[in-house]
Amino acid sequence: MAPVPETTAPAPAPEALTSLTALQLLRRLDSGPRGLTDEEATRRLARYGENVLPAGRPVSRPRRFLRALRDPFTAVLLCLGLISTAVAAWGTGAVVLALVVVSCLLRSTGEHRADRAMAALRESVAATATVLRRPAPDGPAPPPREIPATELVPGDVVRLGPGDLVPADVRLLRASGLRVHEAALTGESAPVAKHPLDAPDGAGAGPFDRPHLCFLGSSVAYGSATAVVVATGARTRSASAHVRERAARRRRDSAFEQAVHGISWTLIRFMLLTPPLVLMAGAALHGRGLETLPFAVAVAVGLTPEMLPVVVTTVLARGAARLARGHKVIVKRLPALHDLGAVDTLCLDKTGTLTQDRPVVVRAVDAHGRDAPEVLRWAGVNAWWTLQLAELPAPDALDEAVLDAADAVAGGEVPLDDPLDDCDGVAALPFDPVRRLATAVVRRPGRLGTDILVVKGAVEQVLERCALDGAERERLLAWAAREADTGARLLAVALADRPARRREYTPADERGLAFLGFVVLRDALAPTAAAALGSLAERGVAVRILTGDHPGTAAHTCRELGLDPGRVLTAGDVDRLDDAELAEALSRTTVFARCAPEHKARIVAALRAAGHVTGFLGDGANDVPALHAADVGICPKGAVDVVRETADVVLAEKDLAAVDHAVAAGRFCGANIATYLRVTLSSNLGNVTAMLAAALLLPFLPMLPAQVLVQNLCFDAAQLAFAYDRPDPAALRRPVRLRHRGFLRFIAGFGVLNAVADVATFAVLVLSTWTSDRAQELFHAGWFTENLLTQALVMVVLRGTRGDGAPPGPVRRAAAALAAVGLVLPLTPLGPMLAMAPLPSLYYVLLAAVLALYAVALRVARRRYGLAGS
Repeated sequence: MAPVPETTAPAPAPEALTSLTALQLLRRLDSGPRGLTDEEATRRLARYGENVLPAGRPVSRPRRFLRALRDPFTAVLLCLGLISTAVAAWGTGAVVLALVVVSCLLRSTGEHRADRAMAALRESVAATATVLRRPAPDGPAPPPREIPATELVPGDVVRLGPGDLVPADVRLLRASGLRVHEAALTGESAPVAKHPLDAPDGAGAGPFDRPHLCFLGSSVAYGSATAVVVATGARTRSASAHVRERAARRRRDSAFEQAVHGISWTLIRFMLLTPPLVLMAGAALHGRGLETLPFAVAVAVGLTPEMLPVVVTTVLARGAARLARGHKVIVKRLPALHDLGAVDTLCLDKTGTLTQDRPVVVRAVDAHGRDAPEVLRWAGVNAWWTLQLAELPAPDALDEAVLDAADAVAGGEVPLDDPLDDCDGVAALPFDPVRRLATAVVRRPGRLGTDILVVKGAVEQVLERCALDGAERERLLAWAAREADTGARLLAVALADRPARRREYTPADERGLAFLGFVVLRDALAPTAAAALGSLAERGVAVRILTGDHPGTAAHTCRELGLDPGRVLTAGDVDRLDDAELAEALSRTTVFARCAPEHKARIVAALRAAGHVTGFLGDGANDVPALHAADVGICPKGAVDVVRETADVVLAEKDLAAVDHAVAAGRFCGANIATYLRVTLSSNLGNVTAMLAAALLLPFLPMLPAQVLVQNLCFDAAQLAFAYDRPDPAALRRPVRLRHRGFLRFIAGFGVLNAVADVATFAVLVLSTWTSDRAQELFHAGWFTENLLTQALVMVVLRGTRGDGAPPGPVRRAAAALAAVGLVLPLTPLGPMLAMAPLPSLYYVLLAAVLALYAVALRVARRRYGLAGS
C-alpha cells in the first residue's frame, strides 16, 4: 500500500457532518466509540496537519520597526524631525530622525527577543486533551490518556470535564449536565446548556444554536461529555480572524499601561505647546523668525523620554526570564509583571494554597455522631459512579480521598453489615459550584423497579434538600459547625428511593432526601504557607481568602497559619450588601466563605473599584470570572485548561512561596521603571524649563540645536543602564505603583529644583566667561557640561544606594561615563565642531560648588518624598 502523502488533504466538511446521526457520523469519520488507533491517528495527523489555529504571518523585523512608530513619543519625534527637515534645518532633522531610528531599532529588537522568550515559555503550559486511542484495532477498550491538543485529528474521541477547553470542533456523543462558556465566540456571558442529539434537525439553525456541537475556543463550565472531533485547526469556526480580533479588543489595559498612558499624553501635550511658545517669544523679544525653529524643535525633543519603550520592554522581559529560570514562574503578558509589583491585595482559595491539596478522610459518622462505615461506602458509591457516568477525566481531591478510604473499608479493615459492591450505575449529575452537590443514581439487585439517589456535597445544601424538621436540621448544622471550627471539612451524604424510569434525572429530583451522615476530612497545612503569608505581609500585600468551604474551617486554617480571620462573611452576607457596603466591609474582612464564582468575581471587582491593585490565585473553572476581574490572574501549571489560558502568570506548582517570589520580581521591575521615569522626566523638564528661560533672557540661543540633541543622545544611552540595574532592597517593602497624577507632581518638583541649578549655572557662566571674546561658545560649552553632570548626579541620587558594600552597579557606571563625556567632550576636536570652546579653570571651581549644593538639595527632597533607600 502506497504511503499517504504528508499533505493537508481536505477533511470531511464540518457542516455536512452536523446533521448526521451519531452512528452515521462515526462511520463517515471512520471512527468508533473507542476512538482511533495510534497508527491511524498518526496517519491523519500527517494528512490534516496539527490542530492549531492558522497563526498570523510571523512579524518581520521591518514590520516590527514600523510598528514601533505607533508609540506616541516616537511618533511625535518623527513629526518634529520631518518639520526640521522641511525648513532646511538639516542638522536638527538628521539628529532627531537618527533618534527615531535608534529608538525603533532597540524597541523592535527587544520585542523580538521577548516574543521568542514568551513563545518558549508558553510551550510548557500548552493545552492538553483527554483522548481515547487504541494500540491496535482489535485491542481492549482504551483507558483515557492526555495528549497535547495540537495532536488531535478528525475522528478522535475525547472526554470533556469541568474547566477543560474544548480542544477542537466536536459533536457530542454523551453528556451529563454539560454547560459550556461560548463568550469568546458569541459574546454570551452565561454558560450554554449542551446535550447530544442522535438525529439532529439543523434546518434554519445557526451553528451556535445546535446543542450537540461544541467549538474550539469555548470551555466547559459544568458537567462532562464524550465527543468526537469533527474539525481541527484551520477548519474550525475559531479560525475566523474576527473572533481573535474581537477577543483582543475586549482585553482592558492593565494598571501599568493606564498609568504610562496618562503620563505620556500629559507630556505630549506639553511638548506640542513648546515649539509655538518658543517661536512666539523669540519673535516678540528678540525679533527672531523661523531661524529659531530648530532650537524650538530641539527643546521639544529634550522633553521626550525616547528610551521609555525600550527600557520598559527590556526590564520586563529580563524579569520574566529570571522568574522562569529561577522559580519556574511563567509570565504570559509582560505588563502583568509590573502589575505584580503593584499588587497590594492578593485573593486566593484556601484549598491547595494554604493547605495541601490532599484531604484525608478521618471518619464517617451518622446523624448522632456515631461511627458509621456505611456512610463512607455510600459516599464512595457516589464518587465512583459520578466519575464513571459523568465521564470525568479524573476525580477531584475530595472524591479521590473518599474513594481511597472506601477502598480501605472494602478491603476488610472495617466490617460492613451491608456490602455495596453490587450497585449498578444508572445516571449521574456531577458536582457544580452553584448546586454544590453531586448525585449518582444506582440500582441494586433484587430492587430492579427502584432507583437509589445517592447525594453528596456541602452540608447546608444537602440538609436543605432532606426531609427533616427545623429543629433536627438546626441540630445537624450546629454539629457540623463545631466540627468545622476544629479545622475539619465535612461532606453530607443522603439517599432517596425513586421509581425506576426512563426519562433523565435533573436537579429537581434532589428533594425529599433521607439524611445518612457525614464524612469528615482534614487538610494538612501547606509547609510554605505560613512563611509566605508572613513575607507577603512584610511586603504590604493584604491577603483575602475566597473559599467555598465552611466559615469555621476557613477561619481555623487562618488562625493556624497566624492570619487573623476576624469576622467571616459568607456568600449570603455578600448578597445582602450593596456595592458601597461591600466596599466598606472589604477593609475589615479577611475570609469570605461559601463563595460561588459570581461572589469571587464581585469581591475582586469591588477591591479594584476601591483603588486596590488586586491579584487572584485560582485553579478551577469556577475561578475564571474572578481571574478576569483581577488586575493579575495567577494559576498553577496543573490548573484546568481554561484557567491556564485566562491567567497572566502560571506557577510550576500551587505554592504561595512562588507567588511571593513573583511579587518580589515585579517589585524590582517596577522600581527600575519608576526610577528611570523619575530621573529622565524630572531632568528633562528642568533642562527644558531653564532653556526656555535662557532663550528669553539671552541675546543668543543658550544652546545650539545640535548641542541639545547630542546631549539628549548621551543621556538616553546612559539611561539604558536602568534596564540592567538591581534596585535597592527597600523597594520590596511596599507596592510599586505608578499613579500618574502624583508622579507628575514629583517630576514637577524635581524639575524646578533642576531648573534652579541651571539658573545658578548662568550666574557662574557670567562670572567666569562673560568678558571673553568667545562668550557665546564658552556659554554653550559650560551649559553642555553642567547639564550632563547634573543628569549624572540625578541618576545616582534618585537611584539611591543599596548600602551593602556592593561594587558600583550599571547605573553608577553609566553615570560616571556620562559625567566624563560632559567634562571631556568640549576639550576634544568634537568641541569646535559643535561650537564649544575649552572652559577656564574658575568655571569648574564655581560649578563644583553649585553641584555640591544641588546634591544636598536632591537628597533632602528625596527624603521628603520618602523614596526607598533614602
